[in-house]
Amino acid sequence: MARYTGADCRRCRREKMKLFLKGSKCESPKCPIEVRPYPPGQHGRGRTKDSEYLLQLREKQKAKRIYGVLEKQFGGYYVEANRKQGKTGDILLQILESRVDNVVYRAGFAKSRDMARQVVRHGHVLVNGVKVDIPSYRVSENDIVEIREKSRELTPFVVARAEAGSRGIPAWLEVLSSQMRILVHALPARQVIDTPVQEQLIVELYSK
Repeated sequence: MARYTGADCRRCRREKMKLFLKGSKCESPKCPIEVRPYPPGQHGRGRTKDSEYLLQLREKQKAKRIYGVLEKQFGGYYVEANRKQGKTGDILLQILESRVDNVVYRAGFAKSRDMARQVVRHGHVLVNGVKVDIPSYRVSENDIVEIREKSRELTPFVVARAEAGSRGIPAWLEVLSSQMRILVHALPARQVIDTPVQEQLIVELYSK
């Protein structure tokens, strides 16, 4: 499967903000954006004028990078969101949030979405008792997501249990850390999604 293999920190610098792609490194003084808070490249410091199109494009790129989705898949999510009733931007974010790799990350069982994607890929995650190894799998209301019993004593999950409560958990999820289980009470409404994205700019970009 295609995936981005470049430097994650360059993506944060390009968006001029922390996208929290590297887990604990993003919270440390070693985060490159703390030292070089400007876009990468020879002309990074000279980019000052942003057109309307560029602002829209940057919001789309930011959303793609935060959730770790490539262009074709992101475009498919937009088409799906546009077909449904309701605000297209809100539905788009709801689709992205309901990915199982994002749910594992939001619950604190992984330090980054990249790590959560790997956890899913390696078959450590069950949804309603069935193994799911596709990161883009989407959870539904009342689903139960859990780390399989044989995997719970692996170091990353032991650390996750020890650090339970150190990161805020979204209201639409309930996390039972001792059981490494996540209860999906509902799909998230826009007001409970804290992703720093102006989704209306993305809708405007695709509407052209």
